[in-house]
Amino acid sequence: MAWYQTSFRLPPFSRGFHLITHLIEKNVPELRQFEVGLAHIFIHHTSASLTINENADPTVRVDFESYFNHITPENAPYFRHTYEGPDDMPAHLKASLLGNSLTIPITQGQLKLGVWQGIYLCEHRNHAGGRLLTVTLHGETARGQKSI
Repeated sequence: MAWYQTSFRLPPFSRGFHLITHLIEKNVPELRQFEVGLAHIFIHHTSASLTINENADPTVRVDFESYFNHITPENAPYFRHTYEGPDDMPAHLKASLLGNSLTIPITQGQLKLGVWQGIYLCEHRNHAGGRLLTVTLHGETARGQKSI
């Protein structure tokens, strides 16, 4: 079984839900060497998250943002952690609800996502910088390599 790990920074995104599947595939070309395995994707932040959902209709991502803003509003009177701005504590809560990592099967050098599935960066801050991801691959390579 082979292992491979890399980290890379995404470009800055505006607040909202953004498809990043193509950026992961672009930044991890070693994925193509794996016949079968798992890809683990981890985001190194507490105010952004990752999830998998529909990749076809962009209104799904707009509705995600609306829903999460409704359940975790800014300026809630019960928030105590407010010194980093009104969007910070809601961002931490949203990130905890959605999660900081994904595990996706690899089949014949590709992420084995459903036809209508894509990986989202869930950016919960109004003015965030580029987010750091670490991708770890584990599995059988095309040539039975032990390392990439």
